[in-house]
Amino acid sequence: MKPLPRKQGRDAFLETAGKPSRDSEGPSRGSAEMVKYKILVATGDSVFAGSANLVHLWLVGEHGEADLGKQLRPLLGRKTELEVDVPLHLGRLLAVKLRKQKGLLDSDWFCKSITVQGPGTQGEAFFPCYSWVQGKETICLTEGTALKVTDDTQNLFRKYREQELENRRNVYRWGSWKEGLILPIAGSTERDLPRNQRFMKDKDLDFSLSLVKELKNFAIKGTLDFVSRVQKLEDYQKVFPHTKTALPERVRGSWKEDALFGYQFLNGANPMLLRRSMRLPARLVLPPGMEDVQTQLEKELKAGSLFEVDFSLLDGVKPNIIIFKQQYVTAPLVMLKLQPDGRLLPMVIQLQPPRHGCPPPLLFLPSDPPMAWLLAKIWVRSSDFQLHQLQSHLLRGHLMAEVISVATMRSLPSLHPIYKLLAPHFRYTMEINTLARNNLVSEWGIFDLVVSTGSGGHVDILQRATSCLTYRSFCPPDDLADRGLVGVKSSLYAQDALRLWEIISRYVERMVELFYRSDTDVKEDPELQVWCREVTEVGLLGAQDRGFPLSLESRAELCRFVAMCIFTCTGQHASTHLGQLDWYAWIPNGPCTMRKPPPISKDVTERDIVDSLPCLQQARMQITVTKFLGRRQPVMVALGQHKEEYFSGPRPRDVLKQFQEELAIMDKEIEVRNASLDLPYEYLRPSLVENSVTI
Repeated sequence: MKPLPRKQGRDAFLETAGKPSRDSEGPSRGSAEMVKYKILVATGDSVFAGSANLVHLWLVGEHGEADLGKQLRPLLGRKTELEVDVPLHLGRLLAVKLRKQKGLLDSDWFCKSITVQGPGTQGEAFFPCYSWVQGKETICLTEGTALKVTDDTQNLFRKYREQELENRRNVYRWGSWKEGLILPIAGSTERDLPRNQRFMKDKDLDFSLSLVKELKNFAIKGTLDFVSRVQKLEDYQKVFPHTKTALPERVRGSWKEDALFGYQFLNGANPMLLRRSMRLPARLVLPPGMEDVQTQLEKELKAGSLFEVDFSLLDGVKPNIIIFKQQYVTAPLVMLKLQPDGRLLPMVIQLQPPRHGCPPPLLFLPSDPPMAWLLAKIWVRSSDFQLHQLQSHLLRGHLMAEVISVATMRSLPSLHPIYKLLAPHFRYTMEINTLARNNLVSEWGIFDLVVSTGSGGHVDILQRATSCLTYRSFCPPDDLADRGLVGVKSSLYAQDALRLWEIISRYVERMVELFYRSDTDVKEDPELQVWCREVTEVGLLGAQDRGFPLSLESRAELCRFVAMCIFTCTGQHASTHLGQLDWYAWIPNGPCTMRKPPPISKDVTERDIVDSLPCLQQARMQITVTKFLGRRQPVMVALGQHKEEYFSGPRPRDVLKQFQEELAIMDKEIEVRNASLDLPYEYLRPSLVENSVTI
C-alpha cells in the first residue's frame, strides 16, 4: 500500500480519475498502524458477466489513496469479499478505482457495485457501477451519494465530473439517420454502440433464439402462401396465431361491429389520435342530399359528444410497390359520437381529402350496404396501422426515449441526482432502436417488404410527424385535456395514463426535493441546464418553438420535464406496444397494406374486400413480426422494479419504496376493475409496463 498525504491523496484522485493508474510500488517505508477495510464486490448474474482476469483495486479517501493490488477474480453472479489492511486511515472514502488485468484469455467483467466497510464508526460506503470493465481501462467509481456541482463545495469531484463527461461525449455521439428526424446515437450497427448499451447475454439469447424460431416457422409455412389465395375473409384464419390471451379471439369474432371499431380509438393499440371536435372539420365535405347527416353532426357537436380521428398526415404519401405490384395509401377522416353508455360509434367516414377541381370525396355511413361500410372501416384500420407503428410507437416511444437517453449520457455525470434517477429507464433502448433502423424501417427492411408506406413513404410520415411533436403532447394531463378526453369514463387509457403520470410525478417530486431546496438551486445547476438544452436544441433539432424547454427555472419545471422523460420511456411506449398482438393478430382488423385503391362507389362485394387486403404471404409476415415484437418479454423489468441502486443512503431508497407501493396499489385496482369489464384494459398496468424501451 502506498499512503499519501491528505492533499496529495485527494488531488491524486482528481487528477487520475478515469485515467490509467500505476501499479503498486509496495508498502511505504517506516511503521504505520494498519487499518482494516472489508470490501464486497458484486458481479452481474447474466451469462458471461464474470471474468477470468484478475482485477486491480484502489481505495481513494480524503487522506490518501491505497493500492490494493491484483487481488480480485470476479465470478458470475457472486459477491466477492476481501479484507485488506491499509497502513493509513483513508478518512471518508471518495472513490474506488479498478482496472482489469489482461491474461491468457481476456474477458470483460460486468461489475454491479462495490461496498466498502470502513474502520470504527466510519460505516459503509456504497459505490454503484453497473458497467462493463474492459481492456486495461481504469474505471473510477464515486460513492453513491448524489451531488450537484454546487454541493461539492471543496471541489473534490469537479475534475472527475469534467473528465467523465468528456469521455462520455467521445463515446456517446449524436448520429444522423434521415434528414428532418430527431437524432439517434451514432453507429451503423449494434456493434458500434457503447458496450454498456448493448444487450446482456440473457436478453441477446432470448431475442436471437425467438427471432430464429419465428423466421423458421415463417419459412416452413410461408412457402405455401405463394400458391394459396385468399378466397374469403375466413381464410385469414390460416395465419391467425395461437395466443395466451382471449382478446385476439374476441377481435376475430367481433371486428365488424361498429362498437369495437370505435372502442379501439379509445383503448386499442393506438389511443393517441382521437380528439373531441370543437367544430366540424374543414376537410369534411357533405354533398347535397346529406343535410340530415350534417344536422346529426351539429347536434352531437353542440352536445360535446362529437369526436374525430384525422389521418391527414398520410395525405400525399407515396405508396409502396411490393413484388412489382402497386400498393395504396389514403388519408381518412372519421367522425364518431360518444353514446351515453360510453360506446364510441362511427357516424361518417371520408376516405379521401377533398381535391380542388374534383368532385367531393365519397362519404360512407353506417346505413350504407354492409360490405361498403366494412371496406371503409378496413381502410381506416389500415391507416391507423401506419400512424400507430410510425408516429405513436416508433417516433413518440422509441426514438424520443433514445434522444432522452443519449442527451443524459452526454450531459449528466454519474454523480448527478437526475442521472441516478433516470439511468434505469435507458436499459437496452439504444440497441433495440439500432436494430429497428437496420431491420424494420431500413432499405429492404420489413416495411419495404410488406407495408404500404414502405420504400420511402414511412420516412416521409416520420418527418411530418416530427414537425408535430409538442411538449404538451408528451405530458398526459395536457395531451388529454387538449384532446378533450379528460372525464371520458370509457377512455380507460386516459384514466390509467393520468393515474400513472400522477404516481410518476409524485416520485419525481419527492426525489427532486431531496437535492433541490429551492428554485434557485435548479437555475444555478449548470449541468442540468446543459442537459435540458441538449435534449431540446440538439436531440430534438430545436423543438423550443413547440414548447420544449431550453432551460429549467424552477423545481416545478424540473419535475415536469423529468416526469415526461420517465413516462415517455415507460407508459408512453407501453400504451402503444403491448396491444399489437391483441389487435393485429386478426389481419382484417389491422392490415399492413392495401392492394387495391379505395372504392369510388358503394357497390362492394366480399371479393373486393379480399382483393384489397394483404395476400396470405404479406399477412403471415405481418403476424410473424407482430408476434415476435409483441410477445411478453421473459427478461422484462417492470416499472420501478429495477434492481440497480444508483443512490446511497436511506432517503432515496424510501422514495423508491413509496413509488413501488403506489404502483402496486394501482396495479391491484386495475386488476379488480378489469375483472368486471367486458374488454379489460391492461396496457398501462404497472406490472406490465416495462421500465425502459427494450423491444
